[in-house]
Amino acid sequence: MRAGGIVLAASGLMALGACASAPRGEVDIVAAAEHCEQQARASMGPTGEVTVGFNSRSGPTAELAVGLTSDYLRRRDPLDVYSECVIRRTGAAPYRPPVLR
Repeated sequence: MRAGGIVLAASGLMALGACASAPRGEVDIVAAAEHCEQQARASMGPTGEVTVGFNSRSGPTAELAVGLTSDYLRRRDPLDVYSECVIRRTGAAPYRPPVLR
């Protein structure tokens, strides 16, 4: 009797764990597509930004930021990056092609 109770309790815990890992609510496919487009654009090349300013207290300031993604370093096709990202986030194929400006 005791062994049966342990198996039943273990089954209940596994079912509870499966429910906890399931996605909550609807996935916004438009937001997923926009997020994945950004990832695909980042895979096309290095990204960066330069900021230059002047402050009356501390004088001139300058900042430089450069970003490289692993997808760019591995030379992955941006269309593949987009498709795989959409599938990963929504569980479905992309509903439209990416806009890669």
